[in-house]
Amino acid sequence: MTTLTDLQQAAREEAFSLPIDQIDPAKPMLFFNDTVGHYFERLRRDDPVHLAHSELFGSYWSITRYQDIMKVDTQHQVFSSDWTQGGIVISDAPVNERLQMFIAMDPPKHDEQRKAVSPIVAPANLANMEGLIRERTAKVLDGLPRNEPFNWAQHVSIELTTLMLATLFDFPLEERHKLTRWSDVATANPAVDTSVVQSMEQRAQELGEMFQYFSQLWNERVNAPLRNDLISMLAHGGATRNMSPLEFMGNTMLLIVGGNDTTRNSMTGGLLALARDPVQWAKLRAQPALVDSLVPEIIRWQTPLAHMRRTALTDYELGGKSIRKGDKVVMWFLSGNRDDTAIERANEFIIDRARPRQHLSFGFGIHRCVGNRLAELQLKILWQEILKRFPTIEVLEDPVRVKSTFVRGITRLMVRIPG
Repeated sequence: MTTLTDLQQAAREEAFSLPIDQIDPAKPMLFFNDTVGHYFERLRRDDPVHLAHSELFGSYWSITRYQDIMKVDTQHQVFSSDWTQGGIVISDAPVNERLQMFIAMDPPKHDEQRKAVSPIVAPANLANMEGLIRERTAKVLDGLPRNEPFNWAQHVSIELTTLMLATLFDFPLEERHKLTRWSDVATANPAVDTSVVQSMEQRAQELGEMFQYFSQLWNERVNAPLRNDLISMLAHGGATRNMSPLEFMGNTMLLIVGGNDTTRNSMTGGLLALARDPVQWAKLRAQPALVDSLVPEIIRWQTPLAHMRRTALTDYELGGKSIRKGDKVVMWFLSGNRDDTAIERANEFIIDRARPRQHLSFGFGIHRCVGNRLAELQLKILWQEILKRFPTIEVLEDPVRVKSTFVRGITRLMVRIPG
């Protein structure tokens, strides 16, 4: 059994000794230090539908068990994600600053706008993209240094996902790193962490630059025949061609973050998980076909988006607790993915699970991730190509994580490839 570090041990002792009404898992440092799991474990055991009080985010219901999360996520008539009600993240932005993206809408508008972009991840289109993804993955892996340290998150995960994102938008490849920056800025909260942007004013300025850039792309494509890229699909879609500027900006941001942050952090988190578990890595090398079940296990284990928020539209009883109309409800996907009452041996990384897709990382119900199959395809190809080239990849130090309650990200993972 792995020995707990002093930090982990202290967090565990606090998590299990604090009075239950003092537990607030929405503390960004708990995610930065990767100690939040101890608090989730306590809440799953003792108070799975828990009224928490946060200095940063106010009062909210903390939902930590798999089945309870499913009940919330599949009842959009009771639990709204609409931006007018508060949106999808635990923080509360002023109404005039909330971005109007389809994930932060309720039906019917959600369904209509989502339908406009869904053809890009249809099975036939994924099949057409597979060769390009494999070619780029091979090129990136073949260009990695041997016998010297480098940051896997930067050189592999960000590079591959940004190339893919540029393709989906038909965005100039030579400027693709703007997409990475905008993704980071979109999810940044300077009240919590100033490493990305120093103020909300700086964040607004950079997102304004993003809006101007994409407005140019929109104007070019709305006046041209429909093409197979996301901007053209939005510009020609019946439900999206007349979007307000805030809706266009919101949906653009959603597609950037959805296509970038989640996959890139799974690419890094998967390597970290395998490096920490030599038994599973040896099993994968011996049976490369296990990549098929490895990929959803990586996505479960990493849980790249730790939570989604809803707002109660009516009074509702859940787990014996009375949730009132207007209450903020936070589904902790990260906790649900560690719930061993729903997932066997949920706290273990197991690459040959019988039901590897039983996880919450993509959400459920009408808001289930539209790009889930593309994310799985990118990860599958990455690990197939890694196994062809590298018997092992050494992780040299602990990862540097994002200080965020929303994106469960890794900005730095120093590795070395023996050669």
